[in-house]
Amino acid sequence: MVTVEQFDSVHATVQPLVAAVGSDQWSAPTPCADWDVRALVTHLVGGNRVFAAAICGVPLDEARRVLAGDLLGDDAAAAYADAAAEVAAAFRGLDGLERPVTIPFGTVPAAVALHLRIAEALVHGWDLARATGRTVSFPDDLVEQEIAFSREFLPRVPPDRAPFGPSRPVPDDAAPLDQLVALLGRDPH
Repeated sequence: MVTVEQFDSVHATVQPLVAAVGSDQWSAPTPCADWDVRALVTHLVGGNRVFAAAICGVPLDEARRVLAGDLLGDDAAAAYADAAAEVAAAFRGLDGLERPVTIPFGTVPAAVALHLRIAEALVHGWDLARATGRTVSFPDDLVEQEIAFSREFLPRVPPDRAPFGPSRPVPDDAAPLDQLVALLGRDPH
């Protein structure tokens, strides 16, 4: 069962990666072909802010307005931490994760939205680590949970809305994080 505490733990692991980005690394390429490090972190911050607003019942058109302007400002680590706390608080404010919420993928149970935020942070945390020459580690059981969720959910995403690249092959005995990033279009090697 997905929990907000799992979301918190993933962001607690990604937060130091954001804080450690060197001033010369913000324009470095990432495994996301169209994004440098700054665009990747901006995407994470913006995604958390849009989901937070949407979960609180703000219509998507309005929720997307939080994407205007410079989302990172002078302190990307603080912007990241604030956005993660904001979306966690929105999830905690619900009367249960069964409640339907309207997010950019459509109207889904809040639990699905929470899975999406966790999977996003896991994969983009890996992207950020790769782009900045660091390593990242998440609990295998949490990663395996998100592999199972992603395998179930991805076929339901319309091709024009797919947020990640086509899956890549990995050996069956690959580490869970390698399996997840490959499932979502990354080459773990």
